Amino acid sequence: MPEHSEYSESDLHREVTELEAQSTTAARIFDLRTIIGGLFVVYGVIVTIAGISPSDADLDKAEGININLWTGLGMLLLGIFFLAWLKLRPMAAPVPAPEAAPEAAPEAAPEEPGKGTPQ
Repeated sequence: MPEHSEYSESDLHREVTELEAQSTTAARIFDLRTIIGGLFVVYGVIVTIAGISPSDADLDKAEGININLWTGLGMLLLGIFFLAWLKLRPMAAPVPAPEAAPEAAPEAAPEEPGKGTPQ
C-alpha cells in the first residue's frame, strides 16, 4: 500500500521545474566559450598594455616587430569572438527526458520489391 507524503504533486512539479532552471543557469555559466573568451580578453588587455610602450631591447629581440602589441590585439580579437559567439548562439536548454511510457511499436511498412534485403 503506497504511503502518503506531505508533498502534493504540484509541489513536486514546481520543485522539479525550479531545479531544471537552476541546472540550465549553471550550464550557461560554465559554458567553455565564457571561460575561454574571458581569459583571452583579460590576457589580451594585459599583453596589449605591455606592447603599447615597448623597450628597445624588446624590439631588438623581435627583429623590429612589436610582438606584444600584435599578440595582445590578436588575443583580444579571439576573446571577443568567443564572447560574441556565446551571445549570438547561446547554449540550448537541456531537453527533459521523456516519461517512460510503454509505446506500441510502429507498424513496419511493407518493403518495395527490389529494395531492402536481396532475395
